[in-house]
Amino acid sequence: MAEAEAAQLKEEGNQHFQRQDYKAATKSYSQALKLTKDKALLATLYRNRAACGLKTESYAQAASDASRAIDINSADIKALYRRCQALERLGKLDQAFKDVQRCATLEPRNQNFQETLRRLNTSIQEQLRVQFSTDSRVQTMFEILLNENSEAEKREKAANNLIVLGREEAGAERIFQSNGVGLLLQLLDTKKPELVLAAVRTLSGMCSGHRARATAILHTVRIDRICSLMAVENEEMSLAVCNLLQAIIDSLSGEDKREHRGKEEALVLDTKKDLKQITSHLLDMLVSKKVSGQGRDQALNLLNKNVPRKDLAIHDNSRTIYVVDNGLRKILKVVGQVPDLPSCLPLTDNTRMLASILINKLYDDLRCDPERDHFRKICEEYITGKFDPQDMDKNVNAIQTVSGILQGPFDLGNQLLGMKGVMEMMVALCGSEREADQLVAVEALIHASTKLSRATFIITNGVSLLKQIYKTTKNEKIKIRTLVGLCKLGSAGGSDYGLRQFAEGSTEKLAKQCRKWLCNTAIDTRTRRWAVEGLAYLTLDADVKDDFVQDIPALQAMFELAKTSDKTILYSVANTLVNCTNSYDVKEVVPELVQLAKFSKQHVPEEHPKDKKDFVDMRVKRLLKAGVISALACMVKADSAILTDQTKELLARVFLALCDNPKDRGTIVAQGGGKALIPLALEGTDVGKVKAAHGLAKIAAVSNPDIAFPGERVYEVVRPLVSLLDTQRDGLQNYEALLGLTNLSGRSDKLRQKIFKEKALPDIENYMFENHDQLRQAATECMCNMVINKEVQERFLADGNDRLKLVVLLCGEEDDKLQNAAAGALAMLTAAHKKLCLKMTQVTTQWLEILQRLCLHDQLSVQHRGLVIAYNLLSADAELAKKLVESELLEILTVVGKQEPDEKRATVVQTARECLIKCMDYGFIKPVS
Repeated sequence: MAEAEAAQLKEEGNQHFQRQDYKAATKSYSQALKLTKDKALLATLYRNRAACGLKTESYAQAASDASRAIDINSADIKALYRRCQALERLGKLDQAFKDVQRCATLEPRNQNFQETLRRLNTSIQEQLRVQFSTDSRVQTMFEILLNENSEAEKREKAANNLIVLGREEAGAERIFQSNGVGLLLQLLDTKKPELVLAAVRTLSGMCSGHRARATAILHTVRIDRICSLMAVENEEMSLAVCNLLQAIIDSLSGEDKREHRGKEEALVLDTKKDLKQITSHLLDMLVSKKVSGQGRDQALNLLNKNVPRKDLAIHDNSRTIYVVDNGLRKILKVVGQVPDLPSCLPLTDNTRMLASILINKLYDDLRCDPERDHFRKICEEYITGKFDPQDMDKNVNAIQTVSGILQGPFDLGNQLLGMKGVMEMMVALCGSEREADQLVAVEALIHASTKLSRATFIITNGVSLLKQIYKTTKNEKIKIRTLVGLCKLGSAGGSDYGLRQFAEGSTEKLAKQCRKWLCNTAIDTRTRRWAVEGLAYLTLDADVKDDFVQDIPALQAMFELAKTSDKTILYSVANTLVNCTNSYDVKEVVPELVQLAKFSKQHVPEEHPKDKKDFVDMRVKRLLKAGVISALACMVKADSAILTDQTKELLARVFLALCDNPKDRGTIVAQGGGKALIPLALEGTDVGKVKAAHGLAKIAAVSNPDIAFPGERVYEVVRPLVSLLDTQRDGLQNYEALLGLTNLSGRSDKLRQKIFKEKALPDIENYMFENHDQLRQAATECMCNMVINKEVQERFLADGNDRLKLVVLLCGEEDDKLQNAAAGALAMLTAAHKKLCLKMTQVTTQWLEILQRLCLHDQLSVQHRGLVIAYNLLSADAELAKKLVESELLEILTVVGKQEPDEKRATVVQTARECLIKCMDYGFIKPVS
């Protein structure tokens, strides 16, 4: 019984394979393998499963299955050739050559084997040539670099060549095998920045995607030495060493996503100890006075990127638990630093914000309440341990720590605000004579008033205090911060026109002062950032945002700040732009519920007159004119943990709002907006990725892809557009994604192949069934371009589907544009394969009537496509041609062919005449003299 079932499963697998459903075929063969012990059947099943592996690009599995078949029958020529194909794709050319050599011995006349033998021989010779030339090149480069008498230009060229070589797999392996790591250590010992930088970048390339090599390099160079190199003041050096550590971490943790092969695959390395050691050293860097601000930032960036889980579905959060237990106090120390105090560690403008983001990520990564309670207790103990009546500096550090936590996990910050003495200390520091204390206290009050309820509490308790500081202080830094505090409290009602906290006109006055400070270049960047922070709150008021976009110098000053090295401003700028473009989510107002709310005397949100579409469109125009796209493009490139997923979502919202008008899309593309949108569509929150993908679709639908997404970037656009075809997306997103894919698929076969590989074909077909006319038309136009691809044509050739029938029936629809697209697809399909010409006559009984209607169509483009289909059918088969000649089609062709070929009708008349000539060739009709 089992053997019979195995044989049946084998047949099922063969049928799935013929239908190109390789996953189902693999499943059938795998089930059959469990049921049979018959050696001949086992060999066939392994051989067939190897064929599936080749089709699904699972080459390691294909090679393994083919080997099992060969173990049973060493002369199994199909298994030998399949293993050869798999090994070639895995880069194991010498082994592949041996297999095909055996095949050629068994079947010497097989041209396919002979051709493969020649190709592999050429590839192996080339590989050996490169290998030998690489060895000598590596040696020469090191000789130049380590020779102090070498010319500077030669040294620079050798360093750059070494970096390039280290990034190639073959080059990296040759450097490693030729004692390259020892020589690179000698370069590090020179202490010359350009040589050290070259060595670090070469090591970085060598570590990428190779776990064993990365482990060896980490142990040879040593983590303490790598961290000391990252601790230097030189920003370029610090960033290069950060990239090296990231490459090592990726390789050790398997984040590089590369397929390990050969010896690399066979190695089993326990990398947990090394990863823990790296984390421990990074945490020590945070509190070391010997570490520069740049080095501290890079350490925080690495912790932000590698400690919290990237996917919360993964159960293991042990890395976060380790950092909380061994490093949270160190992170809190960084957050609590006050730049104006003498005890402050070296910092950059971004350091404290990076530490706040790390605290937020660690807190979000905790899985249960006991873990969160433990986290909170560590924070409470740290803050209460800082309170000291005798030492004001410690109190300031404590409040600064609370302020930093409020910028991270807000719920935790709120709990800490409720601790005894915290709010009282804030108020006491506001009244302090030291300006540093006032600065910290005002910032803490600002961060504490994020929620409406708490803002209302501070409005009743703290506004008078802030106003008093604002009036009495002569320090501009404190003045701006108190103003932002007032701005934040003034905007606590959000965009609701009826919930204004301050008197009419007060917010406009505050905004005017913020704009004035923003334009004052005499004030330091860090202080001007607070003016943008104030506008981020005040621009919720429509009067404020309308005035702001008319103030071009203020707008441009904000854009210039967004391009500076201080990345803490990114969120505020993004927030301000979201407010100005009204790209935040607005709940749909249901009139019946509004009436009900009014009747029950509940508050009803009111829309400001200047938040209507005309005003928003005008604001978008002004932003584009002021150069918003170049600022956004610069913000997206920020390689820092400060560019959080939430900030990316805000930027995606702004881009989408700017792309709304088709007339503006050319300007956006010209200023680099298309390229800037791609990373936003690939990484970030789900909402942000959808918004960015929609923006890309809008650009891709109307722009030349070669200009909008130059070079290889165009291939990155495909996946975001395909994601918009999901049925959960709205109709407009589906429609514009289809338009974008239509435009891309018309550019090259490589792009069509990419769309096919992203499994877009079933989604495009689904929308061809759609009731909505525009969606169905867009999907059919996309398919019209896609059918040029051979793999798509194979799908139409396969038995057991209605793809061709659908296209034929769509040719018979009333919509001219839909008919045009469907007829174009059918013309290309019938031109490509004679089998499809015959299949067309079998899928529906209406095929001839539909064809005749196409050949008589009023629109010349549709008529031309119909006549091309008729010509393809006539050319395909004599019997089919006879059937067409006996129908009314001959009369239609004669009438069209006899018309005078004017400029517009020339192609139509010519095609009809070609059809008649084809009929004459068959001898079905004769020319009349």
